[in-house]
Amino acid sequence: MAILRVHIVPNAKIDNVVGEHGGAIKIKLRARAVEGQANAALRCFLADQLNISQRAIILEHGQRSRDKVIRIDGMSEKDVRCRLLGTSRNEWTATW
Repeated sequence: MAILRVHIVPNAKIDNVVGEHGGAIKIKLRARAVEGQANAALRCFLADQLNISQRAIILEHGQRSRDKVIRIDGMSEKDVRCRLLGTSRNEWTATW
């Protein structure tokens, strides 16, 4: 199980991971931050990027905030960070 901090930037031109923001993974989403649209888009985006089911992605904290805590069942934090940030496992280990 992975617990991740993510920082969301809604109303972007495209959905993508842009790097890190204070230890959190910074993700731009096209969805607007109203009525849970960005939260739903985040789950869909992460499921697509990680090739897992949306059911494995749980929003633990931050339903109404840009800063969120996400739980991802069935993957380690190291694997999730490597896949989203495009770094190798060795690079990630060296920075932590």
